[in-house]
Amino acid sequence: MFRSILKMAKEVYGRVVQSIAFYPVIIALGFLILAFSILQLESLDLAKSISDKVPYLFISDYETARAILTTLIGGVLSLTVFSFTMVMVVLSQASSNFSPRLLPSLISNKKHQFILGVYIGTLLYCIIILIVLGAKGIDSASLGFSTMLAALWGVSCVALFVYFIHSISTSIQIQNIIEGIYASSNKQIDREIDNAKDTQMGLQQVQTEGFSTVFAPITGYFRGFDAALLPDSFVSAGNQIEVLPYLGAHIWEGMPMLRLKNKVEGDDLDAVLFCCHLSKNRNDHNDGIGGMVKLMEIAVKAMSPGINDPGTAIDAITKLTPLLQKTMRFPKITSVSLEEGKIILIKNFISASDLMQILIQPIRLYAKKDNSVVATLIGALGFLERDTQISIENRECIRKEIQALKRDVEENITNSLDRERIVKMFQDIIDTQ
Repeated sequence: MFRSILKMAKEVYGRVVQSIAFYPVIIALGFLILAFSILQLESLDLAKSISDKVPYLFISDYETARAILTTLIGGVLSLTVFSFTMVMVVLSQASSNFSPRLLPSLISNKKHQFILGVYIGTLLYCIIILIVLGAKGIDSASLGFSTMLAALWGVSCVALFVYFIHSISTSIQIQNIIEGIYASSNKQIDREIDNAKDTQMGLQQVQTEGFSTVFAPITGYFRGFDAALLPDSFVSAGNQIEVLPYLGAHIWEGMPMLRLKNKVEGDDLDAVLFCCHLSKNRNDHNDGIGGMVKLMEIAVKAMSPGINDPGTAIDAITKLTPLLQKTMRFPKITSVSLEEGKIILIKNFISASDLMQILIQPIRLYAKKDNSVVATLIGALGFLERDTQISIENRECIRKEIQALKRDVEENITNSLDRERIVKMFQDIIDTQ
């Protein structure tokens, strides 16, 4: 029961944090608490003494306070509706022009969530003060500071609205989207590399022959293996667990998913399967490879006939290349010791062949008739192929992709001059090998 609650809590936490309503709800609750706190503060003798010293901070006239609060509620409500409308327009434009996979990252923009939270919080604050003002009636001079504070929050909302207009107009620019995806993915890959520095081992050191196979119970995208959910009885018995799919891989029901050194059955088998997270949603994958898929989709979308934007495709390829370089340097297999060596967890990383198929082949097929994009792609693949920190096996996969790109160029670029220039780039790559 505890493990089920823990797994559910992790899943709910992930969905809540990525929700557009997460920060607005928290900020709105903060304003709610602030409103009642200020109301309690104004009933103290300290507030009365401050009012005598700085009377210009306190609005003592009932009609003036009521007019200010009513105007603020109407104005801030209009700003909130307009801001939400702009967010929806931006999301629709990003989905149609770039990629639907960009929507979660745009929705989870913390700055926009903060601004919307201040809007909603200010509305709640003003409504509460207005309700208390109406309850006290004409003898409500004690709410002067609360009303003045509401006016200051209203001015802050106007300033935040100006910033929101600037931020939303820049966030939809494709170069900023590409740069944001690159920065986030690069940080994720660096984190994975740091975590694997002390745990990686070569293929020759991993002996998994004779391991029993555990098959996937459902179809979905593999999101990871959480060893913290293993029961104590399983840990005390000890075992070696090999996770076969890479993070983000799609697996079908009945496909091999795990391999165990010691065969398990019954409750222990159910416990191991419980640790595997399979999702039906492809878009909730936010690691480095997920970011590279987004860059690939931006490049492919840019080369579609309806958009035809080679410049965007080139920008996406130039940001995708260094991420590919770091990923291909990553060891194919990593192993970590858990629970004082009782559990050995072996993880498989995505292969270079799969990376080429997922990331490079779609761009190659859509851009094979565009000279500028093909030239950029040739330069990127040549850069990766010359990297001596990439294993020989991975570099061989890159060479095969270069040869496939060369065949596409020879078959699809009909202009002899353009074809000669690009074929010469292939020859330069061969000469530097």
